[in-house]
Amino acid sequence: MNQALLSMAVVALLVTGLPPAAQAADEPLPYRLKRVAEGLEFPWSLAFLPDGRMLVTERPGRLRIVSADGRLSPPVHGVPKVFAERQGGLLDVVLDPAFARNHRVYLSYAEAGADGQAGTAVARGTLAGDRLEAVEVIYRQLPKADGGLHFGSRLAFAPDGTLFITQGDRYLHKDQAQMLDNDFGKTVRINPDGSIPADNPFVNTAGARPEIWSYGHRNMQGAAIHPQTGQLWTHEHGAMGGDEINVDEAGRNYGWPVITWGINYDGQPIGIGVERAGMEQPLHYWTPSIAPSGMAFYTADRFPAWRGNLFVGSMKFGYLNRITLDGATVVAQQPLLTELEARIRSVRQGPDGLLYVTTDSPQGQILRLEPAT
Repeated sequence: MNQALLSMAVVALLVTGLPPAAQAADEPLPYRLKRVAEGLEFPWSLAFLPDGRMLVTERPGRLRIVSADGRLSPPVHGVPKVFAERQGGLLDVVLDPAFARNHRVYLSYAEAGADGQAGTAVARGTLAGDRLEAVEVIYRQLPKADGGLHFGSRLAFAPDGTLFITQGDRYLHKDQAQMLDNDFGKTVRINPDGSIPADNPFVNTAGARPEIWSYGHRNMQGAAIHPQTGQLWTHEHGAMGGDEINVDEAGRNYGWPVITWGINYDGQPIGIGVERAGMEQPLHYWTPSIAPSGMAFYTADRFPAWRGNLFVGSMKFGYLNRITLDGATVVAQQPLLTELEARIRSVRQGPDGLLYVTTDSPQGQILRLEPAT
């Protein structure tokens, strides 16, 4: 498709508001919403502790413990200082796979550097009561850059125990997403102590950063491990249109900003079009953009009709997107929680087999979807 035709097609989709491959799904299993907690300032992510409590991050830089009855703890001590400007702040939280033994917690966040610059970082610490102890930074995005946009970032432990970190291109540095000498627009893979796995795809590539797993990404705010294949799935924000879901594979180039299904905010084309040899096509894309954040596969029995579905939050349109899959093909999409009219920032499956979401606002909430009967 030539660039002129591409621009016309994308503009038409933006006007009609009809995303490709979207269709009504079957009627949902009736659910009811339970408010678990409220009064959180831009809650970004949550993780479930073995005793039924939750950890929740607030973007300005606080980590809180939420009791089973929704009470919020004071801020947990020991959290690294964050760069809390625009999209920056305290982002994802996950538990170590061996948390029951080592009590380790991993946090991704925007970290300040010299002269007002910042970059994505990951720290881990041991949860002891109301504090994190023995906190150490195990990863820093290099180099740091100006601005407060496009930090990513989600964390996901692979079945082999390595840790995936998704990141953004830092907006003003989008062209660097195609270069292997930096961490902009990259998924990286490290060991839990920050060392580099010997089988990373660019370990032996001269001039490449050895932590890189994949490249050519824009701003990835969703990551989940597929429950059957063990593969990493991610999603990323496009510009005006062109949000993507990808199966994120070792050494692959996902195209940004050379190819994209979106256009620039001024209506001008980005890159050369929608395809190029050696660059991956997304598993799915949205035009117009839904501003996706959070990602979870549903594997439990509380909602049998949803088993095997993928759930993604939409911040732009304010819904939880239920995605029906046939293998790696999107066959249907269904917006849930539209009655909230709230930006959905994160979605997790709880140990009770229910779905939990956080709403992105100065008075954010944690909500739980329960079967209606």
